Amino acid sequence: QVQLVESGGGLVQAGDSLRLSCVSSGLTFRSYHMAWFRQAPGKDREFVARVMAYGDTFHATSVRDRFTISRDNTRNTVYLQMNSLKPEDTAIYYCAAGTVLAFSPQTYQYWGQGTQVTVSS
Repeated sequence: QVQLVESGGGLVQAGDSLRLSCVSSGLTFRSYHMAWFRQAPGKDREFVARVMAYGDTFHATSVRDRFTISRDNTRNTVYLQMNSLKPEDTAIYYCAAGTVLAFSPQTYQYWGQGTQVTVSS
């Protein structure tokens, strides 16, 4: 049974930092592309960043230069370091695993339950 478990969310002020973690089990982690998505109330799920199975990364324009995705294959974990947080970053953040390189959430096979990030102004 595949499980992705996120942690690290919370309530912070604008300009603060958070580090999200997503621990996976039940899959061959090193073979999967891993991604972070987010969903704010009333909005569609939005791509944030991805790290390919072989390590290359890509970040959405809205978070580039503030967020950094990384992975540790020895710990089956993907991270999202979020700096200079803004109120518009407020959302539930989800990690996802997939075998197809894409930005669409529909292409990812496995999902975590999400972790809430709230940024106050």
